[in-house]
Amino acid sequence: MRKRLGERFEGYVGAYAYEEYERYLWAGCALVALGLALVSDLGPHRVWGGVAAAGYAIAALMTWGARSTRPARAAAVTGAVVVPLVALVAAGLGQLEVAVVERSGQLLRTTGSPYLADPVAIADHNPYLPGMALFGLLPGDPRWWMGGAFVGALAAAGLHRAWPLACPLIALPLAVGGIDLPVAGLMCLGVVLAGRGRTARAGLVLGVAAALKWTAWPALAVAMALIAVRHGGRPALRYAAVAVTTATAAVLPFALADPTGFYENVIAFPLGLTEVTSPAASPLPGHLLATHVPGGKVIALALLVVSALLLAVSLAVRPPETVRAAAARLALGLGLAMSLMPASRFGYLVYPLVLGALAAARMPRRSPVSTTSEKALV
Repeated sequence: MRKRLGERFEGYVGAYAYEEYERYLWAGCALVALGLALVSDLGPHRVWGGVAAAGYAIAALMTWGARSTRPARAAAVTGAVVVPLVALVAAGLGQLEVAVVERSGQLLRTTGSPYLADPVAIADHNPYLPGMALFGLLPGDPRWWMGGAFVGALAAAGLHRAWPLACPLIALPLAVGGIDLPVAGLMCLGVVLAGRGRTARAGLVLGVAAALKWTAWPALAVAMALIAVRHGGRPALRYAAVAVTTATAAVLPFALADPTGFYENVIAFPLGLTEVTSPAASPLPGHLLATHVPGGKVIALALLVVSALLLAVSLAVRPPETVRAAAARLALGLGLAMSLMPASRFGYLVYPLVLGALAAARMPRRSPVSTTSEKALV
């Protein structure tokens, strides 16, 4: 009897502590969203901040005396993602990236290339790889398709809980223009498939991600190292063949058709090597070096190259043996890369955030198995 009462008491205490934790979490998110609404000079960000702050505040209030946190989490997702997304799409408001994707889709349909031959203004540049233009070809606002791809990829990877979507770093891009979200989601799914030994599927998924944006390319190497350790050399080569073929087939024809336009849009502009500089200007180390230190742009690019080499060396010396280890390695590598890019923004931190969530996820333990079956993810 005492043991049962003790367990029940501990359960009540734990539930109360968790309720308190979520209450302060949503209250903190409300303050962050309200602060963005007050200080941002971007209209879509101000709209999101005001609406999301109300949603987070409601979620915090709903945790008082609640037996379950699910209603509060649902309120947070609704207020921070669903309502502002619907409102912004209906009003035709979004980040510049949304218009860029829409235009790239129209250009792909009419000219066969998603890039302008001679970009002049910031809005003329399309820094994404050709696969991103497909979201602009689909009917409706690209945000629906990009958000759907992100959520679907996370669900397929086992990260099926909806409430993390309310995190401001994820909810904001979902509402205003989540260019990086489908890339991050596909990276998670590709790493999970690689850990399970689904080499062809992993190669296809990561090849598609690599055809959307350069930021997915480190995942190609990390997944190959994971497959080689867990399943052997031949599966790793099979994966590499599928991934490289998929990415090459989606990118190379456009690069060869207009090498100058491809270089100006996809390589020079993101690295800050064009006369028109990227509007990405968060006070991260790479941007601060490029802005305030003589020769800082070269220094930042050199540090970026060094971080990539260190990631490659770490894969050779100590390759990841689990999905969680691979996700953590990717999160660390991309976190360094995003911090050292001359033109960067806080929104890029969605990569280490999402991959870090995969690294921290509780995966079911399984008994050791051979390379012909699925292995444990932990």
